[in-house]
Amino acid sequence: MPTRRAFLRTAVSSGVAVVAGHTSSAAEFDLVVKGGRVIDPAQRFDALADVGISGGRITAVRPSIPASAAAEVLDASGALVTPGLVDIHTHVRSAEMPSICLSQGVTSLVDAGSRGADQIDSVVAFAKQAPNRVRVLVNLSRAGVIDEGDLMDLSKADVALARQAILRHRDVIIGVKARLSRNVAGERDLEALRRAQEITRPLGLPVMIHIGQTFSTIPQILALLKPGDIVTHMYAFPPNPIFDGKGGVLPEVIAARRRGIRFDVGNGRIGHFTWDTMAEGVKAGFLPDTISSDWTDAGRAEHVVDFPNVLSKLLMFGVPLPQVIAMGTVNAAAAFPAFKGLGTLRVGAPADVSVLDLREGSFEFVDNVGGKRTGRQRLFPRATVLGGRRAS
Repeated sequence: MPTRRAFLRTAVSSGVAVVAGHTSSAAEFDLVVKGGRVIDPAQRFDALADVGISGGRITAVRPSIPASAAAEVLDASGALVTPGLVDIHTHVRSAEMPSICLSQGVTSLVDAGSRGADQIDSVVAFAKQAPNRVRVLVNLSRAGVIDEGDLMDLSKADVALARQAILRHRDVIIGVKARLSRNVAGERDLEALRRAQEITRPLGLPVMIHIGQTFSTIPQILALLKPGDIVTHMYAFPPNPIFDGKGGVLPEVIAARRRGIRFDVGNGRIGHFTWDTMAEGVKAGFLPDTISSDWTDAGRAEHVVDFPNVLSKLLMFGVPLPQVIAMGTVNAAAAFPAFKGLGTLRVGAPADVSVLDLREGSFEFVDNVGGKRTGRQRLFPRATVLGGRRAS
């Protein structure tokens, strides 16, 4: 556990301002999150500190802020204090879902293609009434994920309709989702991806592709991606995974990352990863840029449970805690321009904060084929601050 002396060293090296305690009797802060271990990977900051919030913004990170300087104090003693969690792959299929995620520490999230152009208005409506920040990827298939095999009929990949949907909701829709698995796109996965790019390129938006058991090889698919596009379910199992069969990762995968393609976990429930594929990726040194839940109501009951549970799976494989937090905060926020400025506790940033308990013990985790492993650490949500106000 970092000490306050370590705080001072970290603060100087990271550029975090250390300000003397305020002595005025007037409340300097609307809210102070007090007594926690602050982890802000965006600033390479990891120390015991208090976080001061005023006017919906982070206004101070100090070794100690007197409780008398705050209108309200949130006790984070013994907990982790991180930027608000950002989950870039969820499915908002009910009005209640964003509130549930908010209670789990998720202040910003992306619905990754639940609906296509035909029914996009429903998920946009959920996004606009959500208490937290919800953005949407329109599904390449005009029907969305309600149909299996929908992209085997490429008339459903209607470029004009998808583009019209985006333009109608440009404030909410931030990209396109294309599911490329064999049971969705069959042998037409490459043409489907070409159509997704036809939609997004003129608008300067990313495509998120769902890989796993595809007809085409990963190198063929990656060749059609542009910088900023996202590969979700990166640890999917054969056929056609990202691995070379020799304990390493395909060179085309490494080259894709170098040219700006992002790789995301996408936990989900079916066909997305096994413990063996995750272990293979970690051993090969090919870690995720982002961790996401692929949250659904069914996933809440099993496999996914909540976003902190998904983050904890990477801890089980020995990925350092600050790096895991980065995958669910600053890295995730950087995936979409709509989240610019989020994922950090930098002074001046929007005051989205997650308070998490890192518990030691024996915790069971499940992969997508029912495999169970036991980890010694698990993150649990304690409290959430959204826009400077206590949300849970």
